[in-house]
Amino acid sequence: MKFGILINEGPYTHQASDSAYQFTKAALEKGHEIFRVFFYHDGVNNGTRLTVPPQDDRNVVTRWSELAKQYQLDLVLCVAAAQRRGLLDENEAKRNGKDAHNIAEGFRISGLGQLIEAGIQADRLVVFGD
Repeated sequence: MKFGILINEGPYTHQASDSAYQFTKAALEKGHEIFRVFFYHDGVNNGTRLTVPPQDDRNVVTRWSELAKQYQLDLVLCVAAAQRRGLLDENEAKRNGKDAHNIAEGFRISGLGQLIEAGIQADRLVVFGD
């Protein structure tokens, strides 16, 4: 089965990100395909490279980055939601006159069309968070 994943909540504040990660990892291990993981609303906070959780806590961002690398996942942050929350890739930082970018490895910024495409291409779109 081919899944699209939508994550609407940020890490460390809601179980949605952890649940989505566990679901995605389990689906991949069982041989299913993940067409795309789309991060929307506060979910875009899963893609910042500036989080520094305590050593005895899980690193949600690193887990997503490593899973993306292992399985060539397409991790997409909604551009509008990301910009509202101060998340910029190198191109968006330049375009908006900012002197830094903070998107973690394996993530990219794009528009809502990527979410629509995931819903069309996937057999199921699974939503985590409100």
